[in-house]
Amino acid sequence: MGLPVRKSKVAPPPGCPLSEVLGLLRGAWAPNVIWQLSGEPRRFGELRHDIPRISARVLSARLRELETRGLVMRRVLDTSPPSAEYSLTPLGRELLPAIDSLACVGKKLLDEWEASQRKVSRRSARTTRDARGEIDASR
Repeated sequence: MGLPVRKSKVAPPPGCPLSEVLGLLRGAWAPNVIWQLSGEPRRFGELRHDIPRISARVLSARLRELETRGLVMRRVLDTSPPSAEYSLTPLGRELLPAIDSLACVGKKLLDEWEASQRKVSRRSARTTRDARGEIDASR
């Protein structure tokens, strides 16, 4: 039997601001939900329509997480049947430029990857034609 672990009396060091911000966006689909709420408040069904590949369970979990982190505000509408509308808080709106920048970099990376894949496929097609003797030797 080992010695018991004692609790530290020292406060943990302050967290890295970048890690804290990325922690706000953790979880699948969180940036997508924030982006879809950037235009105007949306109801749950509208968000499901806006993000077709997300399941209702995951969307519900993301909305709850974003609400507890102070990024999304939920407002219950006085309708029959009862409904709720979600919108970004001022803190949530501050994340939009960062998400936009990440999306721009991601698009550039995808474009470069697709261009490199086209080069590889042309090169392999040319090699295949060479092997079959289909390329004109007069080139």
